[in-house]
Amino acid sequence: MSDILPFLKSIISVAGLSGYETPVANLIEKKWTPLVDEISRSRLGSIHALKAGSGSDKLSRPSVLIATHMDAIGLMVSRIVDGFLYVTNIGGVDPRVLPGTPVIVHASGNGEEELYGVVVMPPANLLPEGKGAGAIALKYLLIDVGLTPKDVAKRVCIGDRVAFGTEPVEMSGGCVSGHTLDNRASVAALTICLEELRTRSHIWDVWALASVQEEETSAGAFTSAYQIRPTIAIALDVTFGKGTGSTDYTAFPIGKGVTLGIGPSMHPFLHKRFKEVAGRVEIPVKDEAMPSASSTDADAMQLTAEGIPTMVVSIPERYMHTPVELVALKDIQRAGRLLSEFVVSLEADFMNKIAWD
Repeated sequence: MSDILPFLKSIISVAGLSGYETPVANLIEKKWTPLVDEISRSRLGSIHALKAGSGSDKLSRPSVLIATHMDAIGLMVSRIVDGFLYVTNIGGVDPRVLPGTPVIVHASGNGEEELYGVVVMPPANLLPEGKGAGAIALKYLLIDVGLTPKDVAKRVCIGDRVAFGTEPVEMSGGCVSGHTLDNRASVAALTICLEELRTRSHIWDVWALASVQEEETSAGAFTSAYQIRPTIAIALDVTFGKGTGSTDYTAFPIGKGVTLGIGPSMHPFLHKRFKEVAGRVEIPVKDEAMPSASSTDADAMQLTAEGIPTMVVSIPERYMHTPVELVALKDIQRAGRLLSEFVVSLEADFMNKIAWD
């Protein structure tokens, strides 16, 4: 089985905030190039990688698009006061976890450079009345880069991006922790799928997508699905992993398999086929209720052009949207294998069978 850990650690050690994905895109493109027949980038920067199927008619061969977003949440400099940086969020950032977090400021004032910084809280007595107790709102937090106000003014600009600076950590029990595992854990799983398909026969074309801007606009999913026009689409993402106090249906155990989405953004026939394939190859799966939007690229892909039958497969993850997200490596392996087995299972006449029941 593929040792995906080195690649996973490499892609969660770089930035690639939503709208600024180039650092991680370069690593993904390098990894995927020998695994596929064609690779390119969209006008917005998403990566399109084609693994051609064996169907006889290239022009009419059906295709499946597997989407994993490569962008990450983070921060952006909103103002500079006395050498300290105030920031706003890119994507959903929980300010409760930020104080004490190491960050990398991608400074642009003196050419492109990376400045190490740390998120700090001002003393409670310097905050507005009532704002110093409990969690401190993001607008009051500061980043200290250790430079004089004069140097900061020269090197940092409004709009500069700030990425989490935590390092990947291999943990006990086969888990890994770090920033941006949402959704680069899924990029790793899709990579495993592509590696397995090198030695498997599949009729359908497979488009691997590393999309941009999922955390903010889903722009990559909308535009890439429109450009590629796949027959069906799959969004591979993370979902909430069970932790302390999470006992209801919205969280799933780490290391116990992947989830299959059920809801209006997912085609029930695709869910049925995934369930059948998972049972046949003995991959543990759990159904995940998504009664409204899935909050994944599936929502965009399903509504593209005339509509695309879409499915969501998810990897359980603890501490989502924090600098210390945590996943089980075997769930990444399972997701990758399930995708490859699903692709192999697609018959030439599969679309003649599909119906919305």
